[in-house]
Amino acid sequence: MKATDEAGPGVLLVDKPDGPTSHDIVARTRRALAIRRVGHTGTLDPFASGLLLLCIGRATRLVEYFHVLPKCYEASLVLGRETVTDDLTGEETMSSDAWRELDLTAIAEAAAARVGNQSQVPPLYSARKVNGRRAHRLARAGEEFELEPSLITVHSIEITAWQPPVVSLATRVSTGTYVRALARDLGRDLGCGAHLSALRRTAIGPFEVDGAVRADELDRAARSSGDGLPLLTPLEALDWLPRRLLSDSEAREISHGRPVVAEGIAEPRIAGFCATPCDDGPVSLVSGGDLVAVATRDGPLLRPVKVLRAA
Repeated sequence: MKATDEAGPGVLLVDKPDGPTSHDIVARTRRALAIRRVGHTGTLDPFASGLLLLCIGRATRLVEYFHVLPKCYEASLVLGRETVTDDLTGEETMSSDAWRELDLTAIAEAAAARVGNQSQVPPLYSARKVNGRRAHRLARAGEEFELEPSLITVHSIEITAWQPPVVSLATRVSTGTYVRALARDLGRDLGCGAHLSALRRTAIGPFEVDGAVRADELDRAARSSGDGLPLLTPLEALDWLPRRLLSDSEAREISHGRPVVAEGIAEPRIAGFCATPCDDGPVSLVSGGDLVAVATRDGPLLRPVKVLRAA
């Protein structure tokens, strides 16, 4: 099929395997759906697996709204060894046998102490920019640099298995959190060092990997007229935002970029992932069961900032 630029169906849930890059999965999706406009809402490292949210067609304009959603991971850490990348792909930078003195209680206490708001220094091999250049490129070039810490939130950590020296855990973290760096810091808290040996993203906000299509099934599902593809309409994908129903005349105004009054805003259909209607977060504007636009509050008005449906 010839690729087009026509509006796509919305947001696609894909289960990425370990190995390919997130951009590889985006390219595979473009080919499978024969559409050029496909954008991700957050990448996974090549060695990691799990949920990717891909915005299709005109829904690529909504990518920024998914960045705020918390993410859930299953991870494995190897204690007693740090690497330059903070994961299994990098060269060893230190090793220690101090992990042999640890028990499950000590590990669980250290993990619990990591829950909450904190500063986190990103891995040297990361996409963070330093003076306009990616950190991983500077690191590979052997240049010396420092990364500024970021404010993150670790909402929860649960130790799920302890098979010395490997710790398995499940964690829920804010956007911008590097689980590789969390593994590194937890190892240092324990006095033995650690690196991440496996990572799987199980959820992004209300979206779970159990409802995703496997990347190797994309072509087959697309050939079956889309049967089996977990495609969400733009409105369904933003069910965690407050929404405002529009009259026909208001929908026409919004389609032309004009504001409407900020009244009659309903609570999100999926609670717990967004500000309440009395706050300043984005609002879905809905007409005829479709997402017309996403708006921001401007005093007594809702001003459209992303218009998806023309008049």
